[in-house]
Parts: sequence; C-alpha cells; structure tokens
Amino acid sequence: METSRADDPALSSSSPLTSPVDESDNPLSPPLDPQEPLSLPGLDGTPVRWFDADRKESYTHITPFQEQHDTSVEFFYKPITLTALGIGMAVLAYVAMTQDVLREGDEKKRIGILASIASFLLFSMIQFRDGPFVRPHPAFWRVILGINLLYELAMVFLLFQDLDSARSMMTFLDSSLGKPLPEKSYAENCDLTPQNIWNAIDIFCLAHALGWFGKALILRDYWFCWILSVAFEFAEYSLQHQLANFAECWWDHWILDVLICNWLGTYLGMKTCQYFEVKHYTWRGFRQTRGIRSKTKRVISQFSPHDWTTFKWEGTASFGHYFTVVLLLAVFLAAELNPFYLKALLWMEPDHPFVIARLMGVFLCALPAVRELFQYVNDPRRAVRMGQHVWLLLATIGTELLVIAKWSQGQFPEPLPTAVRWAWAIGVSLLVLYPTVWFGVPAARRYLRHHQRNAKTKAA
Repeated sequence: METSRADDPALSSSSPLTSPVDESDNPLSPPLDPQEPLSLPGLDGTPVRWFDADRKESYTHITPFQEQHDTSVEFFYKPITLTALGIGMAVLAYVAMTQDVLREGDEKKRIGILASIASFLLFSMIQFRDGPFVRPHPAFWRVILGINLLYELAMVFLLFQDLDSARSMMTFLDSSLGKPLPEKSYAENCDLTPQNIWNAIDIFCLAHALGWFGKALILRDYWFCWILSVAFEFAEYSLQHQLANFAECWWDHWILDVLICNWLGTYLGMKTCQYFEVKHYTWRGFRQTRGIRSKTKRVISQFSPHDWTTFKWEGTASFGHYFTVVLLLAVFLAAELNPFYLKALLWMEPDHPFVIARLMGVFLCALPAVRELFQYVNDPRRAVRMGQHVWLLLATIGTELLVIAKWSQGQFPEPLPTAVRWAWAIGVSLLVLYPTVWFGVPAARRYLRHHQRNAKTKAA
C-alpha cells in the first residue's frame, strides 16, 4: 500500500535527512508562479521619469539576486561577522605592534600593502553579495570578486602611468623584472616532419589543453569553443607582425593547437560538463552522514557543483542572443590576447607567476560571470540587472585594453598588413550583414505590415 508523504516520517519536511534548499535540480531562481502577476518595469509598464518617481512605491525597488545557502553544512553558514572582525583586528594589532616581526625599510611597506589587501578581502568575504554559486561556499566566490576588484583598481592606476614608470613599479613586486626580453618566434623551421613536430611539443601544449578544458567548463558549449579556438588562431595570424611569438608554422596552428591540444581540452571539459549534468545529486548534511569513508566523500563533494545548468546560447534565436554571443566571443578573444601584450610590454616571461596568476584569476572570475550573463540573457524577468561578477569582469577586460592601447604607442611601429586589414573588414561586415538580413529585414517587414493595417483601420 502506498504511503503518503505526510504519513511517512522519512519523507516529512522535518526529517533531518532533508533540507529545504539542497535539491540537486534547484534552479538559481525559483520558478515563476503562474498565478503571480508579472511585474513590469516602471508603473504598469509605463516608464517613470526620475524626478516624478516616488521612492516609496514598489516600482522603484530593485530585486537583488537570490541568496541561497547550502544547508547541508549549516555550521559554515552561521553569521560570524563580529568574530571575523575581532580576529582580523587581533592579527593586525599583533603584526603591526610587534617590532621583531617586521624589518625596517621596504619590508614594512610590503607588509602594509599586503595587510591592506587582506583587510579588503576580509570585508569582501563578509559583506559582498552572494553570486550564482554556493559551492564550495559563497564566501569563496565573494573573495574571488574582491580579487577581481583589486586587480581592476590596479589596472586603473596603471592606466594613468607611462610604460617606463610601470616597468619600474613592477621591480618593486619582483626585483628580477625590468629587463628587456627577446620575443621568441615559432616559425623558423616549418617543414612538416616528425622531428619538427616533436620539437614543437613543450609545456605550453599542456597549458593549451588545460586552458581549453577551463574554457569548456565556462562556456559549456562545443560549437562556441570551436568557434573561439579557430578565431584565436586567426587573431594570431593577424597580430604576428607585432608579437613574434604569434608567428607559428601552419601545422603548429591547425594540427598541434586546434586539432590536438584545443580539441583534447575541449573534449575533456565537455565530458566533465556532461558528467555533472547527468550526475544524481544527493546533498545530505554532514552530521547525517555515517562512517569515516562517507564523511570523507561528503567533504570532497563539497568542492563539486551543487547543481548544474546546461548552457544553450542559441545565437540565431534573436538579435539579443546573437549580440550576446558576439560580445562574449569578443571579450574572450580580448581576455586571451591581453596577457600576451601585457607580458611583452612589461618584460615578463610566459611562465612568470604574475602571468599564471592572471590567467587563473580570469578563469575563476569567468565561471560565475558567464553564469550570470547566461541568466541575464535567458531569464530577464528574474535577472533584473546584470550580475556583479560579469559587470566587473567586463570592466576589467576593457581596462586592460585601454592600458595596452596606451602603452603600445610607439612600441609596434610596423603597420597592419593590407591583407589583414581586408580580412578583418570582411569579417566585421559579415558580422553586421548577418543580423541585418536575418533579424532586421523581417522586423522591418513586420513594422510595415503593422503600419499599413493601422492606416487602413484609421481610414475605415
């Protein structure tokens, strides 16, 4: 005989084995109630001028992104703001007041800067808004947002410095910097022989694969990754007159990079996405887990996603989707090209810790940013404003471009080749022509038909 949920204590809402918000398929935003009236912008859909707005009315209120907690580990979600403040002040007092901890001179300046950064990140961890991810903990993603903000502020500061001053400032962070470095070319011997291919395999091939594994986790779309992979190779062709390390043999571009390294990383990344998509999520509380082995698995699972959303970008569905896909493609290309220019201008080796830290930081920032962008485009009724992660990451990539544009003046005297100029002109023209034909012409026809019907109605 069947037992109802209310009669079965194992299925009741008060059971310790369940939690109201730890369902594996719990969406980032709750489903819309069909009985709930859809709120329109302004006053009943009519725009309200700012000087006429009544701040007490509901239409002036902005609904924040939902903050959901992983209550399967309830201890880590109890507010400890005052405790964190007390511990932070105690650490600052000890380091600042104890004379035998610090040495005189630049060491105190360095420790002071690090203490300022740590204090800001502590504030970020406690007071910033939650993002779209709850694993391993929302505080982790708040710290990532704080790191992104610090990097953005550093880039804004560098934007107002000249290149020589920026190079001298980098020596304060690493005394080995500040020395010119020759750019290495990879197009010296382009004969397609097994020996040349073997010689071209180095640690950067593994870096390529790992990078595209990360991009697959961010974008979660095969076609998008393939388009981005091919577009980056064309960008290298276009910019090899400025950066020598963009000059590669044809088989290095299309065989080693695209068909082997990029494909392998994308394939493994998408397989990981498919695993998380079909995985059965059962989030039991830590205290309800029995046995050392089960508790260990539960701790490890805290670093896996709480749920998984498959991205369907649908770039041809509407002009908004098309614009989003093109914008995301351009931002990704800029994020990929920026570190090459920054390390060349600031005289840093490709394997310098600053370069690696920048790549890892952008990867961690892009994970919640692209998730927020996807929700902003596909669920505009709930995502009433662009998320903080995607907004700040767009600002960061844009500031990097401004810094590179300023510092590049006089550094790359060779003009853009005519063939490259024509290729980019044709590419941009196609990007503009496609939405004009696919979206603009049908929209114009619908507008004309609607206008003609209105004219006939008025004439009748």
